[in-house]
Amino acid sequence: MIKGKTDTCCGAETSVYKVEALVSIDSRGQMVLPKELRDKAGIKDGDKVAISTLEKSGRVCCLLLIKADDLTGFVKDMLGPAAQEVMEK
Repeated sequence: MIKGKTDTCCGAETSVYKVEALVSIDSRGQMVLPKELRDKAGIKDGDKVAISTLEKSGRVCCLLLIKADDLTGFVKDMLGPAAQEVMEK
C-alpha cells in the first residue's frame, strides 16, 4: 500500500491517497476486486457500484467506484435541500 500526502487528483482534493491493489483486466474487460478491499469497502455479492470518472485534458485519468446506496444518499443530501427550496417558492 502506498500512502501520500494531501494532494489533488485530476482537480479533486484528497486528504490521503492509497494504492489498495493492482488488478488485471481480462479479455472481456472484467476485473476482480480483491476480497480484502471488498470487505473494507463493505461491498457484498449483488451490490451495485457506480463508476464515475475524472478527466484531465479530455482524457479519463481516474475511475471512482462508489457504492450505489452511498451515491443515492449523497444525491439526496445534496439535492434534497435545493429541491425543498424550489418547492417552497
